[in-house]
Amino acid sequence: MNQLGKIGSNVAAEPDGHEAAFVNIPLRQRLKEALLRRILGGHYHPGERLVELRIAQEFGTSQGPVREALRELEATGLVTNLPRRGTYVAEVMGDGLREIYAVRGALEEQATRTATAKRSCDLALLQHEVDMMHAAALAADTHGVVEHSVKFHRAIMQAAGNRLLLNIWQSLQIETRTTITMLVEGLDLVEIADSHQPIVDAIASGDAERAACVAREHQEYFERLPVPTRTGS
Repeated sequence: MNQLGKIGSNVAAEPDGHEAAFVNIPLRQRLKEALLRRILGGHYHPGERLVELRIAQEFGTSQGPVREALRELEATGLVTNLPRRGTYVAEVMGDGLREIYAVRGALEEQATRTATAKRSCDLALLQHEVDMMHAAALAADTHGVVEHSVKFHRAIMQAAGNRLLLNIWQSLQIETRTTITMLVEGLDLVEIADSHQPIVDAIASGDAERAACVAREHQEYFERLPVPTRTGS
């Protein structure tokens, strides 16, 4: 069985119940998550070259999906591609991740305010995503929590009806950066999943300022979570 099939002995151990969900994830996403875990777990060191062919052989796949996964990781600053030299592991700096959450908080605060005032949010959809997050958290399915969290926040951003706001938000590589946060050891996935419920309740109240405040506080909570300050820490 290849590394992606069994998640690999060199990849940080998955919580119980995660593996069954993991094998249903698209190959590119599975590769990206596996490489994320290796970088954050210290298997790959700062400055180490990531050779596409070697990774492809190790995971039993072609170089194409590996190249796509590395390209997405490059957009987060976790790896650096040097022309004619290859892709290398960069330092993982917590300050950069916190800065992203600060910007994201401002964007989601405004989007939540607008969507609540317009009453354009699909409350049933938001509640569904919270319920799915909670179920994934109970199953220790990190990917599931990330997937439904991103869907939850994207639904609010789209409901605001501001294309520029949405485009800026999407440029922050929300899914990958949320995954990085969720991979920090010791996080309570159930607590994180349930932290989305107050946003739904605030939007349902119709009080735009209250909803905006709750959305901002939600991102401030993530800003305070521990994040890696360097690879392997």
